[in-house]
Amino acid sequence: MDFKFSPLAYVPFVSVENMIKLVNSIGVEVFMSELADAIEADFKRWELFDKTPRVASHSDVGVIELMPTSDGDMYGFKYVNGHPKNTKEGLQTVTAFGLLAEVDSGYPKLLTEMTLLTALRTAAMSALVGRHLAPKGSTTMAMIGNGAQSEFQCLAFKAVCGIETVRLYDIDPAATAKCAENLEKAGVNVVSCKTAEEAIEGAQIITTCTADKQYATILTDNMVGDGVHINAIGGDCPGKTEVAEAVLRRSEIFVEYPPQTRVEGDIQQLPEDYPVTELWRVMRGEAEGRTHARQITFFDSVGFAVEDFSALKYVRAKIEGTDFFEHLDMLADPKDPRNLYGMLS
Repeated sequence: MDFKFSPLAYVPFVSVENMIKLVNSIGVEVFMSELADAIEADFKRWELFDKTPRVASHSDVGVIELMPTSDGDMYGFKYVNGHPKNTKEGLQTVTAFGLLAEVDSGYPKLLTEMTLLTALRTAAMSALVGRHLAPKGSTTMAMIGNGAQSEFQCLAFKAVCGIETVRLYDIDPAATAKCAENLEKAGVNVVSCKTAEEAIEGAQIITTCTADKQYATILTDNMVGDGVHINAIGGDCPGKTEVAEAVLRRSEIFVEYPPQTRVEGDIQQLPEDYPVTELWRVMRGEAEGRTHARQITFFDSVGFAVEDFSALKYVRAKIEGTDFFEHLDMLADPKDPRNLYGMLS
């Protein structure tokens, strides 16, 4: 029974309960601000990463995806689903878990919940992009779609970009009331709106985050004035969009990984050769972000594996020296690696 005593048999596991403890010990806004910096650091070494569109299994009611990448030293992947109909059944639209492993041995070094962590990293990425693209001195953001992701988005923009006021709208007034209550407790100035048009009045940043898996037009051409930054995070799979094509054609478009975004993002409405700018190039100073005050900048966010990799690495570093994880007996590691069968006797 010597396998029980091998330290390599145990993998740190961060449960939902421990993720909550970890985030609260750091502070939600500090967590997302630090995570934004970690993502930017990884984007600046973009060429080191394996890059591939996520592997998606689509059904009539949703999608299940695997998102892998490696920087040559560590390997990470995330399992994540997206099922918009789940909310009506009392279930989460998105659930996820992730793993970080050592490339040299293949041994896992972290297993963690990623339902909460995905919301945190998505918001961190949005705010990071806003730091590069939003109009300088932005104080007001419209948040259209007030579901599970909305509070994270608003607090990330508060922490990273200095947003003071959020203008909320959702087709479900109960969702707006929920979001408003949570944000007011967090010290955000909230304006609840009755239409999307009302929500974007006076906003320098417009975030759309709706869940329906269909071609939709949340922002029409006549709604969007010059000089704003649009953070479109709801269109994230084939056949699902949020923004009118005319708005895209008026905007400078920024993306994570073009081969994935052209299939899943709002730019699936545009020709395959339509010009876009990769964000890693902006972060490294190799491409321009916002260039003038009247420009519309558009982040076509679909989520990319490097962001999850950054989140996994960040959590692994943060749990060191804490009690915010468990040792999971996950690996068969006998003293004699050739005697795996001997562990059964």
